[in-house]
Parts: sequence; C-alpha cells; structure tokens
Amino acid sequence: MVPAHLFHVKYSYTIPHKEDGLKCCDEVDPIAKEIGAISCMIRRPDDGKLKGYNVDYLGAIAAIEEALGASNGAPASVSPLAGRLFVVMGAGGAGKALAYGAYEKGARVVVANRTYGKAEELATKVGGQAIALANLKDFHPEEGMILANTTSVGMKPRTEETPLAKEALKHYALVFDAIYTPKLTTLLREAQEAGSTIVYGTEMLINQAFVQFERFTGLPAPKQLIRDVLARNT
Repeated sequence: MVPAHLFHVKYSYTIPHKEDGLKCCDEVDPIAKEIGAISCMIRRPDDGKLKGYNVDYLGAIAAIEEALGASNGAPASVSPLAGRLFVVMGAGGAGKALAYGAYEKGARVVVANRTYGKAEELATKVGGQAIALANLKDFHPEEGMILANTTSVGMKPRTEETPLAKEALKHYALVFDAIYTPKLTTLLREAQEAGSTIVYGTEMLINQAFVQFERFTGLPAPKQLIRDVLARNT
C-alpha cells in the first residue's frame, strides 16, 4: 500500500461544508482562519499535512477589480479599490471574506449588518466602520462607493426582495451581489437602472474556480473553457 503522505490530494469545499472543512485541516491559511471557513484544501506531498485556504474572497475581489478597472482605466499595478469606500452588506462567512479582501486591496471598509454587534466585530478587525443594515439607505458620505451584498436577500425563491432601497443605489459606482440564483437579482437590476456598474455572483464563482485550478495544478487556468462549462450548466 502506498503511504497516505505520498498522495498530493486537493479538495474543493462548498456550502454547507466550508466551516466544518476548516476543522479537518492540519494548517489553515491566516485569512481563512480569520474568515472561519475554507473553500479548498491541499494535502502537501512532503509530509501529507492538509492545509486549508479560502479563495472565495479572491474570486469576488478579482471580479470587482476587473469591472472597476474596465470602467476607470486604473493601471494594473494599482488596485482600483485602493482608497475607495467599500460597503459590505452581511457579516457572515462571505461578508468576512469580502471585507478582508477589500481591506487587503487598500479600500476603506464599512460593514452593514442586521445585527449591529456582528457588524462592529468584523469592522474592528479590518479597521473599518460598522452600521446597522436598516440605516444603510441613509448612508452616503460620498459618491462613487462600492457595494457588495453577501446576504441571502433576493435569492430564490424570494427573488423580488432586495437588501437596499433603489433610491440609495445612485450613490454607488459599482454593485456586486454574491447571489447567483437568480443571476440578475432585484438588487442588480435596480442598481443597473440607477446607473451603477454591476457584477454578477457568477463572476465570483468563476474567478475562484480559476484560482483553485491554478493552486491545484500549478498551471494557468483555461478560463474560457471554465466559462463555457459554467454557461452550459447554469
């Protein structure tokens, strides 16, 4: 029998196993540890230890950066999120991932959550500001903000719901929704009508798949192939 530690095994984790998957790791990437969930695990070939990573935030941030870069022509060496006010709705696993990702890119983070205490806890960790979700409609200290929804509001079957009133969306240059069923949520439709650039949740899914492929194989991701496969199955 081949010793287990000689296998170089990779795993992808999805809901609802991301938090439990973290408990199976011998080591956890610092950001995944802070987020409290992993999206992939790699068994090291040298010692067989399992290390967990969270690449969800990389997928979402990459999609947002790509959309912003295309809209404002930011140089590739500087994140278009740097210095921007980045509002995250939700303080769960996805909210934490987006908040940490935006913070890493130099954004000023605001966390809006139904439970203010959870928003405050996350905001403190990323040097940001907390606000109750109910008060977000009146929060517009500047124009051109970035909005990321990580709540489940607007997901099937209650697709008519939205976490933020349409009239508040005019203050945001870009709106991202982590929901991808449906692809065009009420939030994204109304944001588009308000003149905001929108980023679909499917873009987060695709981009994190690119990152996982490259970590698993050490090769460039076949991006168009992955997009084509997703398009045929969604």
